[in-house]
Amino acid sequence: MSIEYIKVSDFYRGIFFELLKDAYSFDCKYEQAYKSKWQENDDFFFNNLQIADKYCFITTLNGEAIGFVAWDPRNMPEYAEIGDNCIVSKYKGNGYGKLQLQEAINRITQNDVKKIIVTTNDDLIPAQRMYQSVGFTICQRRKKQNVEHIDYVYFL
Repeated sequence: MSIEYIKVSDFYRGIFFELLKDAYSFDCKYEQAYKSKWQENDDFFFNNLQIADKYCFITTLNGEAIGFVAWDPRNMPEYAEIGDNCIVSKYKGNGYGKLQLQEAINRITQNDVKKIIVTTNDDLIPAQRMYQSVGFTICQRRKKQNVEHIDYVYFL
């Protein structure tokens, strides 16, 4: 099996939304809460392909898009913040999310960033395990809209 990390401009508008919808299909509350944000992000990246190709990539397996990761560079070199990071349901649990995350870390560190931050929800246990397995540590827990969020940091 061949994993590749492909630039966004090689794909079509709507791919981010499709990947996120599938990745979070295990619980309809995610689509209900984030549907408009997912669409806004998809529109932003395809309206700004030069940004998308630099701060995001789509992970493919044998030519099929299976996930993506994007990060916000606006606070670099102090820190970069990983935003969306997902793998579609069919391929979860096979280590592709960890490979994708490690590729993102490798790309972010090329910018002499001091740290990388990411946030996940307390009910997304596999995501928590993945972040911790590559060296992220919990720096804060906070409640937002009745959901406990966990902020992680990766020091470089």
